[in-house]
Amino acid sequence: MSEGTHYDVAVVGAGYVGLPLAVTFGESDCRVLLVDVVQRVVDGVNRGESHIEDVESTRLAPLVGDGLIRATSDYAEMRDADAILIALPTPLSRQREPDLSIVEKAARGIAGVLREGQVVVLESTTWPGTTREVLQPILEEGSGLKVGEGFHLAMSPERVDPGREDWTTKTTPKVLGGMTPACTQAAAAVYRRAIDIVHELSTPEAAELTKLLENIFRAVNIALVNELAVLCDRMDIDVWEVINAASTKPFGYMRFSPGPGLGGHCIPIDPFYLTWKAREFGFYTEFIELAGKVNEEMPYFCRSLVSQALNHHAQKAMKGAKILVLGVAYKPDISDMRESPAIKLIALLERAGAHVSYHDPHVPSFSENGHTMESVPFEPGAYDCVVVVTDHSAIDYEQLVDDASLVVDLRNATRDKGTAAEHVFKL
Repeated sequence: MSEGTHYDVAVVGAGYVGLPLAVTFGESDCRVLLVDVVQRVVDGVNRGESHIEDVESTRLAPLVGDGLIRATSDYAEMRDADAILIALPTPLSRQREPDLSIVEKAARGIAGVLREGQVVVLESTTWPGTTREVLQPILEEGSGLKVGEGFHLAMSPERVDPGREDWTTKTTPKVLGGMTPACTQAAAAVYRRAIDIVHELSTPEAAELTKLLENIFRAVNIALVNELAVLCDRMDIDVWEVINAASTKPFGYMRFSPGPGLGGHCIPIDPFYLTWKAREFGFYTEFIELAGKVNEEMPYFCRSLVSQALNHHAQKAMKGAKILVLGVAYKPDISDMRESPAIKLIALLERAGAHVSYHDPHVPSFSENGHTMESVPFEPGAYDCVVVVTDHSAIDYEQLVDDASLVVDLRNATRDKGTAAEHVFKL
């Protein structure tokens, strides 16, 4: 494509949200400009090579070849797009407070090229009020245009679940709220070109809080079963048997499973956006904060389980023990390690004196906080203890039970075979 080409949509950020979004629009015959500051990513996309697991290169390449998707690092090219969708990370600071610096920097770049009639939509997860209090002033001051008059502004939070195949960017309903009714209508019209269902809300704040509610709901319920797992350990009751039994009820119950902690790009982080913002109104989200406390303590409890298993079954101390951590991605069958509880658990085991290795068919190596590790072969018999942290489907758990001298199963991956085995300890 030559400079000045018209685009239906520009997507800012070519990550786990932005690239699938761009492909979804491209597959709906929309011309898409993908904007990213990492030149390596830009060059890869323009060669038709995907760096995101949820988007196969075989899907991306034809769209690039047909001229429906093009990547650039030049913000000026967004002037030729009808709509600009912001899909950038909103991490937490070390103090666990929202860090909007990436979105703010992008907004200033967009403001410099924003033209009359364009639609701007924020997809990044954040606290209620971000679109109105942060994004709107930057765009208006930088462009000289007014929201609802010169350009349209809305919020439509991403709902990506990496590795999921039953619900995609296209089929997952989109919630959306604009600064004005006209903003909502204009933004909804953009998404309806590629998304099956668009649910319109009255304000961007409602859209922002909808996303937080979705993930806080999961965080709170996971905290509930995590707390129950700790109690069941003391009461010598199989928590997995209880959860399976409760799941037979066809109404009034939704299954959640305990584990070594929360991971991923949303659930461990999103509650902090709301608790931070709530303090501005003199309100303390005690229920949400308690859930966060319970979930954050799970790696410590799991370390204790490993220590107890070594002491009781192998008559061996944690110090000097050879431990294999099975799975370090934050969820099964993907390579995503963001906020993975495995990182914390490995650090705790090593701090207690254990010699820790890991095996993960999806993560050949990783480097976190200056600590680099590489995946080792799956040889459970070579270790004093194997700890199942992420239950990848490619692992042969029956072989694990047969070959390992001691297993601590934090995900119930060994199922009935593990329950019947004396050398398998479960969360």
